[in-house]
Amino acid sequence: MIKFISAIEKQLKKTAQELEGVHNYPIEDLVSIIKEVGFKCDLCAMCCTRKFNDHVFLLNADANKMMNNYPEMLEPAPYYELCDQHGHFYVSGYALKVQSDGSCVFLKDDRCTIYEKRPDICRIYPYMLHREADEDGNIQWRQISGLNQHGCYHSDIDEQEAAQIATQIKTYETAYLTQLVTFFKIVTQHFKNRGLRHVQGVYDREMRKFFKGGEITVFVFFNGKLLEYRISKH
Repeated sequence: MIKFISAIEKQLKKTAQELEGVHNYPIEDLVSIIKEVGFKCDLCAMCCTRKFNDHVFLLNADANKMMNNYPEMLEPAPYYELCDQHGHFYVSGYALKVQSDGSCVFLKDDRCTIYEKRPDICRIYPYMLHREADEDGNIQWRQISGLNQHGCYHSDIDEQEAAQIATQIKTYETAYLTQLVTFFKIVTQHFKNRGLRHVQGVYDREMRKFFKGGEITVFVFFNGKLLEYRISKH
């Protein structure tokens, strides 16, 4: 049990450090990057498909809106953070479903059908503030997702617009990491109360079954609770 708790606490500590990093990231630097890159959407819709983006993760606030209006369009986010010894997975939130061709369920004729009500991640994309490895393996803050792979660049973005974008980015990333921190805290207590532990070997075994068409149990973190689902590959 001590070993398990240490493993989860390690993830919690890492996420908390990322959250502090977002708080401390100079907004002036982000504004400068936004103006330098000058990204403008060219309506290619690539970011709304799995050809370019794996999934659309929903913050709790967006998941609530979707649950009230389009509950059938939600599914557990695809990358599960933990798996207990009984083969039950745990994930920090929901994602939007995709159509058979890999495009977002709300994409029709290369246009978003809920554009005015689209999730926050869609509003700030392609701007990100995640710590990830670059092509050389160096860990750094990633500010632009898919740079030079879609959209238009070197457009004129004035100081005020860039500042608004930068503020939205930091607000989103803060909310995302806060949700992840809370998830780890809730799961830690859940595991303690039930004598559970994360087992990587069980995780790998159950995922192999899943990809071969088997069903798995996934607990999704939503509104401070863990909701149970049985899912399988379609």
